[in-house]
Amino acid sequence: MSHGPATAPPAGYRAVFAVTEFRAVFAAHLLSLLGVVVSELALTVLVYDLTGSPLLSALTFALGMLPYVIGGTLFAGVADRYPARRVLVVCDLVCAACVAVMLVPATPVAGLLALRCLVAAVAPVFTGTRMAALTDILGDGDLYVLGRSLLRIVSQSAMLIGFGAGGALLTVLSPRGAITVTVVTFLCSAALLRFGTRDRPARAGSGSATLLKESLSGARLILGDRRIRALLLLLWLPAMFVVAPEALAAPYVAEIGAGPAALGLLLCAMAVGHVGAELFVGSALRPRTRSRIVLPVAAVGLLPLVVYVVRPGLPLALAALALAGMGAAYVIGLDQWFVDAVPPELRGRAMTLLTAGLMTIQGAGMALAGLAAEFFPVHHVVAGSGIIGTVIALLVVAEVRRTAPGRMSDTERRDGADRHMTSR
Repeated sequence: MSHGPATAPPAGYRAVFAVTEFRAVFAAHLLSLLGVVVSELALTVLVYDLTGSPLLSALTFALGMLPYVIGGTLFAGVADRYPARRVLVVCDLVCAACVAVMLVPATPVAGLLALRCLVAAVAPVFTGTRMAALTDILGDGDLYVLGRSLLRIVSQSAMLIGFGAGGALLTVLSPRGAITVTVVTFLCSAALLRFGTRDRPARAGSGSATLLKESLSGARLILGDRRIRALLLLLWLPAMFVVAPEALAAPYVAEIGAGPAALGLLLCAMAVGHVGAELFVGSALRPRTRSRIVLPVAAVGLLPLVVYVVRPGLPLALAALALAGMGAAYVIGLDQWFVDAVPPELRGRAMTLLTAGLMTIQGAGMALAGLAAEFFPVHHVVAGSGIIGTVIALLVVAEVRRTAPGRMSDTERRDGADRHMTSR
């Protein structure tokens, strides 16, 4: 008796959501991310209420980025030395404890800022461990790439939703009341990861090396490999320049005489372009095509910012920002190259270093854009970021091309690396 045609297995993003463990990771990511965004906004308001200082209020935001380089460099060994599930749950619980102390009225402003730094230092270890754990849950092929893509899409979307939700919460709750939401989201994330994912052994044994030595030696191995180093630079450097229009959105709105609504639109445009392009590339293009577009798109992704040289009005500026956001879609194919280049025993440390470097260099890019705007018109600074960033992107693209598997000689492959290159 015929039973009809067999049901085809899910494809694309649906295939990723078909993996039970990924659904738990996805839900935990969404909850914790929304909580972090809400707490950042609420903590900034709380510090301003306590001190009346715009500088300390702004510093609260900056402290969300600066400690990344410390946590990502000094504690990266945690990601490979201990089982991933344990690391993720402990990171969530540490963050929940830090935020809970922020709720105590007796906590001074210096204590609030110190706790903010601690949460930020833990973040790259958590993110790097989760990125490496995805290779255990989804494998290191296309499912991993699409899983990473989904988490990026959630990050972009949660920034927009989270700030809106945070603003709404602050109309009905005190800043400390809104921060309470973050404690709950961290605890829920920890529960989802503890009970929704499998316990797997650590990637690398602890050996006799101290955690600090293991973290630093891992960074040396990762950065000493020419191929991995080139891929990291292609992930980091364009991000340093693409943040300029967002960092300078408020002064640009003043420069063109637009209203407050224009500021919100300018801050959203790039994220909207990024999410749309990522969804299209992830769902409509095959892995081979995604790989082919990496270098061309990375090379020209910052060019839309050059339109700022004519000091565009709001419609043209929004179009340029959306196009620049779409340019970030090259990262989907680059994710596959990166995971192929890094051996399994170093993946946790490599992903942690990637996260720490990305956040640090974005913070540096914002600071440099602000500094340049002290001396030059805002629209010239943004256009200059597009031009300089494109030149640097072209140089890095050339290096990535030179280090492609099969292109380097044996001597080049060994140069600066203490281990063999993994083939793809």
